[in-house]
Amino acid sequence: MAKRPIFEEVATTTRPAAATGGIDAGRRGSRRAVRAWLILLFVLVLAIIPVGGMTRLTDSGLSITEWDLVAGTVPPLTAEAWDVEFEKYRAIPEYQLQNKGMSLSEFQSIYWWEWGHRQLGRVIGVIWALGFFGLLLTKRIPPGWTGRLVIVGAGVGVQGAIGWWMVSSGLQGSMLDVASYRLAAHLGGAFALLSLIAWFLLSLSRPAGALIQARRLSEPRLKRAASWLIGLTGLQILLGALVAGIDAGRNYTDWPLMAGGFTPPGMWELQPVWRNLFENDGTVQFFHRLTGYVLFVVILAVWWRARQSANFKTSVAFGGVLAMASVQMLLGIVTVMYSSPWYLAILHQFGAVLLICLTVRARHRAKYPLPQSVRT
Repeated sequence: MAKRPIFEEVATTTRPAAATGGIDAGRRGSRRAVRAWLILLFVLVLAIIPVGGMTRLTDSGLSITEWDLVAGTVPPLTAEAWDVEFEKYRAIPEYQLQNKGMSLSEFQSIYWWEWGHRQLGRVIGVIWALGFFGLLLTKRIPPGWTGRLVIVGAGVGVQGAIGWWMVSSGLQGSMLDVASYRLAAHLGGAFALLSLIAWFLLSLSRPAGALIQARRLSEPRLKRAASWLIGLTGLQILLGALVAGIDAGRNYTDWPLMAGGFTPPGMWELQPVWRNLFENDGTVQFFHRLTGYVLFVVILAVWWRARQSANFKTSVAFGGVLAMASVQMLLGIVTVMYSSPWYLAILHQFGAVLLICLTVRARHRAKYPLPQSVRT
């Protein structure tokens, strides 16, 4: 066997270095795709909330008396089809007891609001299905996210079912509107769905590894306080839906008193007593006001606690909640004092959307603080 020299030439042919970060890059791409899809869903849910509000404010919610998932997508296209729809509306209590003598053109104006509201709900369902199954088939759903995205889809489906459950309550007996508690359930479901999507978007906006590292610096007490804020804000939204359901915001236009007193007259006059919590306009508005005061005080206390946070960006997030709560309370007072015109009512509803989304963001910051420099 021949001896090899000590200083031997190394072969010039080299293998290419293995690419690194392929798995991480794939996951980042998947997270971006899911996030873009969820942003579209977020915008659509954000849009359907004021559309639903206008449907209620224009008394349009009972104009379509049937639910057909497929055939309902096509509106009346002929004079005969419009007559058929109008005849169905004439058979319900709202027409017979409140809108008797309504013209066809007047019926068409409320019909289009309800049809548009339902169509937007269908679009949300289709966008969820196309996005979810498309991402699933192309294997672009990040690990651990399949179940979360299924929950979003389930929320969309449940909202559709609650919507019809709500409408059906106004089609019989002597009802002139849908049941207020069912309206509250439908609106509350929309806000819950919007908040869930917002939380997922915040999580997908950062790499999974960064979230794991950030969680080590989480502030449990501040996170729990933010959870309480979300719950209390949700309660206030439900009470606001009850106010809208019985047009309670158009009575008792003085503030801070109600008809000259701290509590409205006849606050517990309906029997059985529990009916006052849903059907007495003074009682419903009183508790909406009272909960608003409590919510503002709690937000102020949590903001004061957040000022002591070691993370400046987390503190700023809670400051945003306080600022929006201040605007929302002022807007609520103005809305009541002007007897709830539709534009102020919708603006007040949109303020609730901003408030709960900012509260969700603050809780996310408390659980997953953003990185900051030592100097900050």
